[in-house]
Amino acid sequence: FSNQYTEEEARKLGVVGWVKNTSKGTVTGQVQGPEEKVNAMKSWLTKVGSPSSRIDRTNFSNEKEISKLDFSGFSTRY
Repeated sequence: FSNQYTEEEARKLGVVGWVKNTSKGTVTGQVQGPEEKVNAMKSWLTKVGSPSSRIDRTNFSNEKEISKLDFSGFSTRY
């Protein structure tokens, strides 16, 4: 899973947060932004993803409204 594409899509959509590949071959992360932009990112993660990735399923959890963003951009964590 190439996080470069995820970072580019997040910046294009205007959401902030982070993404990380796990040792189990899955991807975890956090996305913050206006609801419609977060929904667009979720749709991209579910249907498109990076060119070399295979998406078997997506699971979004801990969704809540926040008063301010915790991140200033979108990054890959290692």
